[in-house]
Amino acid sequence: MSQPSKPSRQLLHLVIGGELDDVTGVQFRDLDQVDFVGAFASYAEARAAWKGAAQRTVDNAHMRYFVIHAHRLLDADGPKPDDED
Repeated sequence: MSQPSKPSRQLLHLVIGGELDDVTGVQFRDLDQVDFVGAFASYAEARAAWKGAAQRTVDNAHMRYFVIHAHRLLDADGPKPDDED
């Protein structure tokens, strides 16, 4: 008899970027200018988008892109040890 499969968690990764006030922090210079690259179901896709966006802005030292694990923020119970991001 087969066991029921564990329901898979829906993962959501956001990739955003913008010009920072100070490269040692994460304070954006202008929130109206934040670049939303996209929302991705897998970390691999999000990382590829992050790398592409970061490569396009290599000439601006204050420009930074981030992968946000939005599924962790949306999960009321918090992250699980077996998260596969």
